[in-house]
Amino acid sequence: MTKFLIRRIIFLVGTLFAVSIAVFAISELAPGDIAVNVLGNTITPDQRTSFNAQNGLDQPVVTRYVRWMFGSDWQASALIGNSLTKVYDADENRTKWWAVAEDNVVFYNKTPDGETMYRVERTIQPDGKLGESREIELGDDVWTVNDAGDKIFWGVDEDGRAAMWVRGAAQEEQRLTKAGWISIAGAPSAYIPLQSGLIRGDPGVSFITRSPVIETLWPRLKNTLLLAGIAFAFIMPLALLFGIIAGLNEGRGLDRFLSITSLVATATPEFASGVFLIVIFAVWLGLFPGAVVIPPGTSIFDRPEMLVLPVMTLTLIELGYVLRVTRASMIEVMRANYIRTAVLKGLPYFRIVFRHALRNALLAPITVIMLHVNWLVGGIVVVETLFGFPGLGSYVLTSALNTDIFALEAATMVLVIIAVLTQLLADIIYVYLNPRIRYT
Repeated sequence: MTKFLIRRIIFLVGTLFAVSIAVFAISELAPGDIAVNVLGNTITPDQRTSFNAQNGLDQPVVTRYVRWMFGSDWQASALIGNSLTKVYDADENRTKWWAVAEDNVVFYNKTPDGETMYRVERTIQPDGKLGESREIELGDDVWTVNDAGDKIFWGVDEDGRAAMWVRGAAQEEQRLTKAGWISIAGAPSAYIPLQSGLIRGDPGVSFITRSPVIETLWPRLKNTLLLAGIAFAFIMPLALLFGIIAGLNEGRGLDRFLSITSLVATATPEFASGVFLIVIFAVWLGLFPGAVVIPPGTSIFDRPEMLVLPVMTLTLIELGYVLRVTRASMIEVMRANYIRTAVLKGLPYFRIVFRHALRNALLAPITVIMLHVNWLVGGIVVVETLFGFPGLGSYVLTSALNTDIFALEAATMVLVIIAVLTQLLADIIYVYLNPRIRYT
């Protein structure tokens, strides 16, 4: 059994790596210009070029994949000569990268004229906040000469990127502020966007919110897991119970009623059944809210009644699939020769069902259940959009519409990881239910 699970885990890790390449490649090949989507279609060629350079979008695709998957802080730290860390900046209301000095001091670099380099230091206070800034002028010895004979300096710029300045290059950076576009003198000639990499939980910074993707993705994932978990707790026991009942009453009125009802509920699209439930329970009866509204600083648990209609919609859609598969599996098992033998021996009916038939009848529904876990987590875009639920599905949709590739890639990989883990769980359950496959 141990060898079986090790082989499965190795296979799943390889699957994740292959899928990560596919996800990244699809995002790169997707139509649309990120600079135009983020900054608007009125940007000039210089503004577009500056934006692409600042965010590393002008670098080779292999370089960008390595940075996305394995990070770039290790490369930048070697060039700068200081370790790097992420610290929350209350002045800008976001977390960004800083170079680390001694005694809990972090800093970034700047040069207003491209000739004199400055270091702006801030102390990390015991509460984790940054203290007052202090500006220090650096000497000429901080510049080094590269192979091309240029004097260069590697540091962290004001926006939290690793940057290379070329002395006397007179570079200008185009930056969009609340007051409009401004041109900043003394800009770097090359950038390395800093991130720890997907395997360390840092898939990058959102182009739309300008905050780390993980900070916006994690709350959405928790909301979706909550909704999917509640729906799963209702759907699967009911589906298995009704499927077993239908299978044990094959051809009778109860079997036909359960089969037809579940088929109608499943065949009805979720947007139709969701609207139907909203009209009845929210508009006519006024029993439950018709939308999920979560003000800032509050929790879904403050008003759990908001989850009733989304859970009911998911239940109507999902119930029929598992019910019908369980019914068919139960019918097949009850017709098996060993069940007939047990009946002829005079064993009690319910003992035959629960001791001999039920375990084998559950083998087929397990795959369906695990696949529907994936759907509940990642495929409920329509339900989340219909009810205004702030979950992962609507997050993926918004990221795709705005070409926010780091957010889209991270959310997609989360869904892939969930799919892989649920399949591994299905393999483990198979091993438990059917000992014959433990060593195959």
